[in-house]
Amino acid sequence: MTYTVHTTFKSNNRKVGKIPVTTTSAATCPDECEFKKNGCYADGGPLAMHWAKVTSGERGDNWSTFIATVKSFKDGQLWRHNQAGDCPGDGKRLDADACDELADANENKNGFTYTHYPVLTDAHNAAVVKRMNDKGFVVNLSANNVAHADALYDLGIGPVATVLPEAQTTNTVTPKGRKIVVCPATVRDNVSCATCQLCAKQRDAIIGFPAHGTSKRKADTVASQGV
Repeated sequence: MTYTVHTTFKSNNRKVGKIPVTTTSAATCPDECEFKKNGCYADGGPLAMHWAKVTSGERGDNWSTFIATVKSFKDGQLWRHNQAGDCPGDGKRLDADACDELADANENKNGFTYTHYPVLTDAHNAAVVKRMNDKGFVVNLSANNVAHADALYDLGIGPVATVLPEAQTTNTVTPKGRKIVVCPATVRDNVSCATCQLCAKQRDAIIGFPAHGTSKRKADTVASQGV
């Protein structure tokens, strides 16, 4: 499978900050993601238009060129992979070779991302995610809601992030009592990924993102399950 990745070397999104950020073609998004065409924040606004051009091949680089770009980042560079799109895969299973290549390219860099690929029911995907985290590329397991977050956390293969109901803007806990820290950039104007960096760390706390974007009502419905 081919992957197209666009790199913005200094993001213009104030919630991200002036760090490199990428966008990957939509075919990488897993079929099991409950937000796919059902509340995904990337489906609306300027990001959606940009993502469509990356998906069509109008913008972006092939995988090998993208890997070379990652290798060219200076040591210690914080960067966020996939403001839209997912890790390389066919929508069902992660591409182990490409994922390993990405993790290796990130050596001595500070890259992080999120994945909605199924890991609870697919041992292959779980092993790939664990290996990427072990190599130092932080892959956050994306949960649909707080109960899902607990199940992902129990795997012990990587840090967890979850979507929260829109109204949940303060720190809370999962059904099993695990701490959820609401993404500081969603509630404070003076915080960005560049200054926060929680999602770029291996950590115990789960990061929560209140439903947002043009389809936030749909996302809120999914996130409210298991609350």
